[in-house]
Amino acid sequence: MAIKQDIEREAGQRDASKPSADEPSVDAGPDVAPGDEGLQVAAHDGNLLEGSHDVALVGAMAPSQMGVRRFVYAGYFAAAIGIAFLLSKMIDFAWLKLQIWRPAIGEPRDEIVMPLSAVVGIGIALYYWYRTRARQLAEEVTDEMSKVTWPTRTEVSNGTVVVIITTLVSTVFFALMDRFWGFVTNLVYGGT
Repeated sequence: MAIKQDIEREAGQRDASKPSADEPSVDAGPDVAPGDEGLQVAAHDGNLLEGSHDVALVGAMAPSQMGVRRFVYAGYFAAAIGIAFLLSKMIDFAWLKLQIWRPAIGEPRDEIVMPLSAVVGIGIALYYWYRTRARQLAEEVTDEMSKVTWPTRTEVSNGTVVVIITTLVSTVFFALMDRFWGFVTNLVYGGT
């Protein structure tokens, strides 16, 4: 039902956006291939020409226009920081172990460890960024996660209350059953 309403709404918007006979029509230009007449092409003044599909403009996107892709960028950034952090701890540990074996090496030096870890973390993040398969997978995951209907605050609160009450009731029930069967067992076997 909702799909039918969306189709009717889009058809109404297309009909409303068609130029009347007294308005000049804009030619799509020589760049439009035969059969692509239905595409909307951006004119130089930023208005969209008539058609049924949107064509994205090439260029830099504002943060509000990035949509769920910003989560992919944030994920790669967080992965670079996480890798750098873990690598700095591993290098520190290895340096300390190496210091025990060769005391002349000295204490771990953060002015060497931190930049080295940062370069490796950024390098690994960039490596996986330029691997289109990994980035495409991350973008598909964020696209699918954006389609998820997340529960509202009241639904989460209600669910939490139900879980807590159920846990308390089951805890009391099993504690009473344990006492009861312990009592029965003591009667049968004559325990203390």
